[in-house]
Amino acid sequence: MISAGDFRNGVTFDMDGNVLQVVEFQHVKPGKGAAFVRTKVKNVITGAVLEKTFSPTEKFPTAYVERKDMQYLYNDGDLYYFMDMESYEQEPIDKSKLSDNFKFVKENTEVKVLSYKGNVFGVEPPFFVELEITETDPGFKGDTATNATKPAILETGAEIKVPLFLEPGDRIRVDTRTGEYMERA
Repeated sequence: MISAGDFRNGVTFDMDGNVLQVVEFQHVKPGKGAAFVRTKVKNVITGAVLEKTFSPTEKFPTAYVERKDMQYLYNDGDLYYFMDMESYEQEPIDKSKLSDNFKFVKENTEVKVLSYKGNVFGVEPPFFVELEITETDPGFKGDTATNATKPAILETGAEIKVPLFLEPGDRIRVDTRTGEYMERA
């Protein structure tokens, strides 16, 4: 059990059957009245963010979210197959459990599979991935305008904005959290 007075960023707890993670917290001691804890919590399964106020003495059961290293193998329709790096067992995961940033993950990439009480609810790709540009408009000599970008399609099928000097075949580093071009690889 964890009391609301012990909340810190990243703490996960179970409230009314929902698994919540503390995103922000603030202990407030008003001049008049009892102290309270103002929080911003995220439902780790649905992704919804709520603002809630708790009494510092309220207690909740701690929720243990398991983060398991697995390797993405391939997809077959709406099922994506991952291999456990320790037991080499394959586990199919439905497309609905994957986040938007999964479009930057290519086959044989290590990811973190998130589960609670054995139920998978998400897949976390690595923060940075190296991908090859497969399609983009050619750059022209003299295209050096500040921060000018053009659309490019990567080897995974994802489309992002890249600087004008990049061409098909170039390898780049992409931040999967923001979907932005970082640098040449």
